[in-house]
Amino acid sequence: MNVTTLSSASAPVTAEGRISRYDWNLLVGDLDNFGCAVMPKLLTPDECTAIASLYPDESRFRSHIVMARHGFGKGEYRYFKYPLPDLIGDLRTALYPRLASVANAWNERMGMEERYPGEHAEFLRQCQKVGQARPTPLLLQYVPGDFNCLHQDLYGDLAFPIQVAVLLSEPDRDFTGGEFVLTEQRPRMQSRVDVVPLRQGDAVAFAVHNRPVRGSKGNYRVNLRHGVSRVRSGMRHTVGIIFHDAR
Repeated sequence: MNVTTLSSASAPVTAEGRISRYDWNLLVGDLDNFGCAVMPKLLTPDECTAIASLYPDESRFRSHIVMARHGFGKGEYRYFKYPLPDLIGDLRTALYPRLASVANAWNERMGMEERYPGEHAEFLRQCQKVGQARPTPLLLQYVPGDFNCLHQDLYGDLAFPIQVAVLLSEPDRDFTGGEFVLTEQRPRMQSRVDVVPLRQGDAVAFAVHNRPVRGSKGNYRVNLRHGVSRVRSGMRHTVGIIFHDAR
């Protein structure tokens, strides 16, 4: 099944039209307050199936990672190569400007000098200048017993602080277990854990590394990691949209 043909037939005219239907004031508020925000039904069930069906097609990918070989957990994933499938590439471009605004506000609150350009193409040019030119969007596959250890997807000196994951499988039908987990390590406090409920086609935007939190004495920085709990049965697919490229 062709993802490009499917997306153009069943989706709004542009990825921007799809993204703009959400209440971004609410999403930004959730990112500020919790470090993550859910976009329900970003993809249709048919789109989810079409993207997941790409996994066996090695011609679409630049590398194949078996997690257990690297201590990442148990499961596997593949990094797409350029050109990305149109639907994924278009969503990456459309999501970036809104998330860049959040990232810049966060860096200002945390006293960090880094600022991100308003357009994704310009940010990718910055990545290329520091030797990061390999695409990072990826397709993950889990079967019973698989899990993803808590981690941060940084990939180089220049890293965008927010990323998006879209669940392609339907919980309790295609798989059980396999919850998306976000942990937040707060200074001089125990870590906070957030299990984010997702259905097929839902996307979650979340902080990759750090985010600011307002305290009684101003903003302080918390450290985040994300992962996936053990899959109990079935098969789980997810597509990850990472905005910086890798070395």
